[in-house]
Amino acid sequence: IHIDYLPSKQTISGDDYAALLDRFNNILKKKHPFLMKKKVLFHQDNAKFNEFRYELLSHPAYSPDLIPCDYFLFSNLKKWFGGKRFINREQLITETEAYFEGLDKSYYSDGLKKLENNWIKCIELKGDYVDK
Repeated sequence: IHIDYLPSKQTISGDDYAALLDRFNNILKKKHPFLMKKKVLFHQDNAKFNEFRYELLSHPAYSPDLIPCDYFLFSNLKKWFGGKRFINREQLITETEAYFEGLDKSYYSDGLKKLENNWIKCIELKGDYVDK
Protein backbone atom coordinates (compact mmCIF):
# COMPACT_ATOMS: atom_id res chain seq x y z
CA ILE A 1 0.00 0.00 0.00
CA HIS A 2 1.22 3.49 -0.79
CA ILE A 3 -0.10 6.58 0.93
CA ASP A 4 0.76 10.11 -0.13
CA TYR A 5 -0.27 13.27 1.68
CA LEU A 6 -1.28 16.59 0.14
CA PRO A 7 -0.44 19.86 1.84
CA SER A 8 -3.30 21.14 3.96
CA LYS A 9 -6.22 22.65 2.00
CA GLN A 10 -4.75 21.67 -1.38
CA THR A 11 -6.56 19.66 -4.03
CA ILE A 12 -4.71 17.43 -6.44
CA SER A 13 -4.31 18.47 -10.08
CA GLY A 14 -3.62 16.25 -13.07
CA ASP A 15 0.06 17.28 -13.00
CA ASP A 16 0.27 16.52 -9.26
CA TYR A 17 -1.27 13.11 -9.85
CA ALA A 18 1.11 12.31 -12.72
CA ALA A 19 4.05 13.26 -10.46
CA LEU A 20 2.61 11.06 -7.69
CA LEU A 21 2.44 8.09 -10.06
CA ASP A 22 6.06 8.73 -11.09
CA ARG A 23 7.12 8.72 -7.41
CA PHE A 24 5.07 5.57 -6.78
CA ASN A 25 6.66 3.83 -9.76
CA ASN A 26 10.15 4.71 -8.46
CA ILE A 27 9.27 3.45 -4.97
CA LEU A 28 7.94 0.22 -6.48
CA LYS A 29 11.17 -0.24 -8.47
CA LYS A 30 13.26 0.14 -5.29
CA LYS A 31 11.13 -1.86 -2.86
CA HIS A 32 9.78 -4.57 -5.18
CA PRO A 33 11.90 -4.69 -8.36
CA PHE A 34 10.53 -8.14 -9.25
CA LEU A 35 7.12 -6.54 -9.81
CA MET A 36 8.48 -4.35 -12.59
CA LYS A 37 8.44 -7.35 -14.94
CA LYS A 38 4.81 -8.12 -14.12
CA LYS A 39 1.53 -6.34 -14.46
CA VAL A 40 0.63 -4.50 -11.28
CA LEU A 41 -3.06 -4.26 -10.42
CA PHE A 42 -3.79 -0.66 -9.57
CA HIS A 43 -6.98 0.29 -7.74
CA GLN A 44 -8.13 3.89 -7.54
CA ASP A 45 -11.21 5.98 -8.00
CA ASN A 46 -12.31 6.85 -11.52
CA ALA A 47 -9.83 9.71 -12.05
CA LYS A 48 -7.59 9.48 -15.12
CA PHE A 49 -4.01 8.30 -14.67
CA ASN A 50 -0.80 7.74 -16.66
CA GLU A 51 -0.17 4.09 -17.45
CA PHE A 52 3.07 2.35 -16.56
CA ARG A 53 2.80 -1.42 -16.49
CA TYR A 54 -0.29 -1.28 -14.33
CA GLU A 55 -3.64 -2.77 -15.10
CA LEU A 56 -6.41 -0.55 -13.86
CA LEU A 57 -9.11 -2.37 -11.93
CA SER A 58 -12.26 -0.68 -13.13
CA HIS A 59 -15.27 -0.39 -10.88
CA PRO A 60 -18.56 1.46 -10.91
CA ALA A 61 -18.62 4.91 -9.35
CA TYR A 62 -20.32 5.31 -5.98
CA SER A 63 -20.04 1.66 -4.97
CA PRO A 64 -18.60 1.66 -1.44
CA ASP A 65 -19.01 -2.11 -1.17
CA LEU A 66 -16.56 -2.51 -4.08
CA ILE A 67 -13.94 0.02 -2.94
CA PRO A 68 -11.39 -1.36 -0.45
CA CYS A 69 -10.62 2.11 0.88
CA ASP A 70 -14.25 2.44 1.97
CA TYR A 71 -15.00 -0.98 3.43
CA PHE A 72 -11.77 -1.90 5.19
CA LEU A 73 -8.82 0.48 4.87
CA PHE A 74 -10.10 3.86 5.99
CA SER A 75 -13.18 2.72 7.90
CA ASN A 76 -10.93 0.73 10.24
CA LEU A 77 -8.43 3.60 10.44
CA LYS A 78 -11.28 5.88 11.50
CA LYS A 79 -12.26 3.40 14.23
CA TRP A 80 -8.62 3.14 15.35
CA PHE A 81 -8.34 6.92 15.65
CA GLY A 82 -11.50 6.77 17.78
CA GLY A 83 -11.98 10.53 18.20
CA LYS A 84 -8.28 11.30 18.77
CA ARG A 85 -7.26 14.91 18.20
CA PHE A 86 -3.97 15.77 16.57
CA ILE A 87 -1.83 18.77 17.40
CA ASN A 88 -0.61 19.17 13.83
CA ARG A 89 -0.50 17.56 10.41
CA GLU A 90 2.80 15.79 11.14
CA GLN A 91 1.29 14.03 14.15
CA LEU A 92 -1.65 12.87 12.02
CA ILE A 93 0.72 11.51 9.36
CA THR A 94 2.89 9.76 11.97
CA GLU A 95 -0.16 8.12 13.57
CA THR A 96 -1.56 7.08 10.18
CA GLU A 97 1.74 5.50 9.12
CA ALA A 98 2.07 3.74 12.49
CA TYR A 99 -1.40 2.28 12.03
CA PHE A 100 -0.73 0.88 8.55
CA GLU A 101 2.78 -0.35 9.44
CA GLY A 102 1.35 -2.19 12.43
CA LEU A 103 -1.06 -4.24 10.34
CA ASP A 104 -0.18 -7.81 9.48
CA LYS A 105 0.12 -8.76 5.80
CA SER A 106 -2.92 -10.98 6.25
CA TYR A 107 -5.02 -7.86 6.91
CA TYR A 108 -4.40 -6.72 3.34
CA SER A 109 -4.80 -10.16 1.75
CA ASP A 110 -8.06 -10.71 3.68
CA GLY A 111 -9.31 -7.32 2.49
CA LEU A 112 -8.53 -8.20 -1.12
CA LYS A 113 -10.28 -11.57 -0.71
CA LYS A 114 -13.33 -9.69 0.57
CA LEU A 115 -13.13 -7.46 -2.51
CA GLU A 116 -13.19 -10.54 -4.75
CA ASN A 117 -16.16 -11.95 -2.83
CA ASN A 118 -17.97 -8.61 -3.08
CA TRP A 119 -17.41 -8.55 -6.86
CA ILE A 120 -18.91 -12.03 -7.15
CA LYS A 121 -21.90 -11.06 -4.99
CA CYS A 122 -22.39 -7.87 -7.01
CA ILE A 123 -22.48 -9.91 -10.23
CA GLU A 124 -24.93 -12.37 -8.67
CA LEU A 125 -27.11 -9.43 -7.54
CA LYS A 126 -26.93 -7.94 -11.06
CA GLY A 127 -25.11 -4.81 -9.87
CA ASP A 128 -27.07 -4.18 -6.69
CA TYR A 129 -25.22 -3.17 -3.52
CA VAL A 130 -23.62 -6.09 -1.73
CA ASP A 131 -23.93 -4.67 1.80
CA LYS A 132 -27.11 -2.65 2.29
